[in-house]
Amino acid sequence: MKVLKKEIAIVGAGSAGMNAYRAAIAHTDSVLLIESGHYGTMCARTGCMPSKLLIAAADHAHHATLAAQFGVHVLPPAVDGVAVMKRVREERDRFVGFVVDTVESWPKQNRVMGHARFVAPGKLQVGENLLVEAERIIIATGSTPDVPAQWQQALGDRLIINEDIFYWNDLPESVLVIGSGVIALELAQALARLGVRIRLLSRSARIGPLTDPAVLDCARKIFKRELSLVDNSKDIQFRRDGNQVDARWRDESGTHEERFEFVLAATGRKANIARLDVAKANLLVDKNGKLEFDRGTTQVGNAPVFLAGDVQDDFSLLHEAADDGKIAGSNAASWPEVLTYPRRAPLNIVFSDPQIAVVGTSHQALIKSNIDHAVGEVDWGSQGRARVAGVNRGLLRVYGDKKTGKLLGAEMIGPRAEHMAHLLAWCVQLQLSAGQILELPFYHPVFEEGLRTAIRELNHNLDNSRGR
Repeated sequence: MKVLKKEIAIVGAGSAGMNAYRAAIAHTDSVLLIESGHYGTMCARTGCMPSKLLIAAADHAHHATLAAQFGVHVLPPAVDGVAVMKRVREERDRFVGFVVDTVESWPKQNRVMGHARFVAPGKLQVGENLLVEAERIIIATGSTPDVPAQWQQALGDRLIINEDIFYWNDLPESVLVIGSGVIALELAQALARLGVRIRLLSRSARIGPLTDPAVLDCARKIFKRELSLVDNSKDIQFRRDGNQVDARWRDESGTHEERFEFVLAATGRKANIARLDVAKANLLVDKNGKLEFDRGTTQVGNAPVFLAGDVQDDFSLLHEAADDGKIAGSNAASWPEVLTYPRRAPLNIVFSDPQIAVVGTSHQALIKSNIDHAVGEVDWGSQGRARVAGVNRGLLRVYGDKKTGKLLGAEMIGPRAEHMAHLLAWCVQLQLSAGQILELPFYHPVFEEGLRTAIRELNHNLDNSRGR
C-alpha cells in the first residue's frame, strides 16, 4: 500500500472543502484534497443553482397567468417540459464546469479521488491502495437527504430526492412532495407552476425556517391558496403499482388516498460521517450521531481535526460553508494555535413566492433565551409599491433589544424578501439601533419603505418600553 504524508488532508471537495484548500494552501504546499465522488459542489450540481433555474422557468409561466390583473391579456402559457429541463441541465452543467475547471487547475499532487476513512488518528485509508498520514485533517464531506429506509424499499425508483429532478428530460404529470422545509417549498411550488399536479404533505405545521407564530400563520394561509398543502399529515403509507404510487395519509379531516407518478422526499438531511469510521480517530459523536465541534474554531474537541460545511449539520448554506472552510483551513494551518473567528449575522432565505427569510436571532431563539424585546411589523397587503406591482402579500416582523435599542433579527414572508433580508442582516451585524436605521436613506416609492414602516413601529415600541 502506498503511503502519502501531508501536513493537512481535506476530505471532501465541495464548497467548504474548496475554501478550506484555498485557506490552507496559502500557508503550506503540503495539502491534499480528497474527493470520493465528483467535483462540482452540491450548490452548482444539485442545489442552489439548478433549483433557481427551475424556479425561473416557473416564475415566467406564473407571471403570464397574472397579467390580466394589469389589463394585459395573453394566451394561456404552454409549458414545454422538455425545453424547460433542457435549459436547467445545460445551465447547471455550465455552473458545474466552472467549479470543475477551478479544482482541476490545482496541482495534481494536491488532490486524489477515492473514499476516505479513518484507520487511526491522523491516518486515512483512501480506496484500497493509499494510506494518507496527515498532521491535521479537515472533514468537509457534506450531507445527504435523510429518507426513511422503508420508503426506499416500497417505492424503488418512484421515490426521488431533489437531486434527481435536475437530471429529468421532461416534467412528470404528478409528484407527491413530503416535507415543508426549504427544498420542499421551492420545488413543490415551481413544479406546480409548470403544470405538474402537486400535493405537499407536511408532517408538522412548520413552513420553511419560520418560527414566529404570526409570520408562520400568514405563510401557511398564502401557500394554501396556491398549493395543495396538508398540515400535520400522519400515517403516510405507499404502495407501488407499476410506474405509479398509491399514497395514503391521515389528517384532521380524515383519511385520504391519491395516485402519483413520483414521491419526492424532502424530509431533511443528515451529515455524511457514517462511512468515515470516526471512532478509529478517537472522535466522539453525541447521542444524535453528530460530531461535537466548536463553531467559532470548527475544531472537533481537542483533536487536530476540523469540521467544515454541511457535515456540521448546522447551517446548510453556501456562504456558511464557505466561511467554515476558510476558518477550518486557516486553523488547520496554524494548529496548535487555533483562533476563534467571528461569524456573520445569520441569514436564511427561501426562494418561494412570496419569498421567506429569517435574519439574525429568530423569534424562537428570542423566546428560548428570554431576551426582553420589542416588535415592529408591516403587513404587505397595504404597502404602496407592493400594491402597484400586484405582489402585496405577506408579513414582516422585526425584533429589537429593549435594553440597547439594537436590531436583533427579523422573520418575514413577502415581496423582495431576499433584498430586505440582506439589508436587515447588515444592520444586525453592524449592531445598529432602530433609531440609527431610520436615519439611513429610503427612496420613494420602493419596497424598502415597508421595511422602514416596520422599523418605525419597532422604534416606537422600544421608546415606550423605556418610558420615553
